[in-house]
Amino acid sequence: MKTTLLRLLALFALTAVALRAADSKIIAAVRAADDERVKATQSGDRARLDAIYSDDLHYAHSSAKVDTKASYLDSLVSRRTVYSRYDYQQRDFRPVAPGIVLMTGRVTITVGTTGQPPMELSYLAVWREEKGKWRFLAWQSCKVPDPAAKK
Repeated sequence: MKTTLLRLLALFALTAVALRAADSKIIAAVRAADDERVKATQSGDRARLDAIYSDDLHYAHSSAKVDTKASYLDSLVSRRTVYSRYDYQQRDFRPVAPGIVLMTGRVTITVGTTGQPPMELSYLAVWREEKGKWRFLAWQSCKVPDPAAKK
């Protein structure tokens, strides 16, 4: 009985280590995909954008405007929307199901190049593995209130 229990505990420990290693590989792949997404978004290159964003994209801006893949890519390619700075303060990844990773955190984004003040956002993003490639499926963000405005 005692040896059976020890074997089960050892098996459980090995399984947990293997799962963590698999999660680490997934997180590294999604982190790299997100780095590419930011670069593609800033570049406005349609081919790069098309490759990283899911055809099922649901992009909810902090302004409450919602874009599909077609409308979002059009705004980036036409340069109606330009993300001049994109600085993460926090970016966490959590695999939640096979082929699905949630990305959460805070980011400071500067939209435009005409002296627009940066926006600090809290966000939730969803990555989905599609045909062996990680693609950006959804974004939801909200503005973080300025601490001085609370006074």
